Amino acid sequence: MTSDVGLIGLAVMGQNLALNMESRGNTVSVFNRTTSKTMDFVERHPGNNLKACRTLEEFVDSIKSPRRIMLMVQAGRAVDAVVGQLVPLLDEGDTIMDGGNTYYEDTEKRAASLVDSGIHYMGVGVSGGELGARFGPSLMPGGPPAAWAMVKDLLESIAAKAPDGEPCVALLGPGGAGNAVKTVHNGCEYGVMQLIAETYHSIRRILGISTNEIGHIFESWQNTELSSYLVEITAIVLGHSDEDGEPLVERILDQAGAKGTGKWTVEMALSIGAPVPTIGAAVDARNISSTKEERVAASTVLDAGLLPSTADEESYVTTMQEALYCAILITYAQALSLLDKLSAERNYNLDLAAVASLWRAGCIIRAGFLDDISKALQEQPDKSNLLLCEPFRTEVANRLPSLRKVVIAATQHGIPVPAFTSALQYYDAYRTATLPANIIQGLRDCFGAHTYKRTDRPGSFHTEWITE
Repeated sequence: MTSDVGLIGLAVMGQNLALNMESRGNTVSVFNRTTSKTMDFVERHPGNNLKACRTLEEFVDSIKSPRRIMLMVQAGRAVDAVVGQLVPLLDEGDTIMDGGNTYYEDTEKRAASLVDSGIHYMGVGVSGGELGARFGPSLMPGGPPAAWAMVKDLLESIAAKAPDGEPCVALLGPGGAGNAVKTVHNGCEYGVMQLIAETYHSIRRILGISTNEIGHIFESWQNTELSSYLVEITAIVLGHSDEDGEPLVERILDQAGAKGTGKWTVEMALSIGAPVPTIGAAVDARNISSTKEERVAASTVLDAGLLPSTADEESYVTTMQEALYCAILITYAQALSLLDKLSAERNYNLDLAAVASLWRAGCIIRAGFLDDISKALQEQPDKSNLLLCEPFRTEVANRLPSLRKVVIAATQHGIPVPAFTSALQYYDAYRTATLPANIIQGLRDCFGAHTYKRTDRPGSFHTEWITE
């Protein structure tokens, strides 16, 4: 009996995705470069329709044609190696799906290299972590329509289902469109996580309340406009006790790791001139966190220059709630604006409403307000930024005073809030009709003859600013 689909790469995400596929009625062939891992995985799930393959040849032969193969291997050289070994064994019409965190330009190159062979190549962003992979992730595929027709039923069956029952998967565009959307999803995730961390830090420092109490605050926010997966698990993390009953999170070293997708988002944005300052601030914050020894030493010699400030607990928590929601919306606006600009640059023809719809369930940045974001983008396609769309224009405006208060209070107390600050500065810059970039252009022309444009006449101009 031949298998319906094949999966290569049996780390935790690959294993759970294989089990997800199998649970939807598929026979799944699995292969890992370490044979013992393949055999152990299948042996641990007896009675399931999982087929262990010891070689790539056996793996390919076991899948019904045209073949559908999902790769769940580490991005980069490992993908190139597997694809290089796999392609000679495949036939025209077969489809390879790369489900790893692959850079979108790498997917473009691999897809282009396979065009003449007739083998389809798709980049499929997979979000939701281990549980999402097992029970329903958000899937962000990109590739040719012919390939999508081959895998649509499979991906829809394993994807998370939104509250309205719709599967959180759709063909987003050609080439690396899916990987690009997944990368920006992860960048947005960086920004929101940093905002949450700064919220905890600000409440802890300014109000002096316990970690458990802050956990209860986050738990209560699940019943508000902040309802989301990341807020939900923040309450869980803050409420988790160590063996002696003390909050475990207080014993976690304050050095944040990273897999690189946040950096990729910033690099992508820089390459096309799209501003994503809150995501950039989140990446920088992780980099600064890694300098633990330097920070400890600096904390003993650098003055804080604090300003006097007081805060009432009840009102400050409400202010913090409003500021967090406001800053999160601004972060989503940056991410979606980046995707809009990238789509124009790459001719992806991304449907941003569809992107937001895919993020409603299964993924790490899923949130209650994403349904409204999707509707707003669909109903107001003429708006160039989410911040201009109702109801979000009004929601941000109503909470903006709270965002300003949070940034001011943190500054007075010497608390670093780069994500909150960058969100506010992005908003202020975006709403400013005339920025001081004219000064920059004048300086560039003065020292480098880079020329400038005028407001009162067309063309480029150069001035001899310095005369003998």
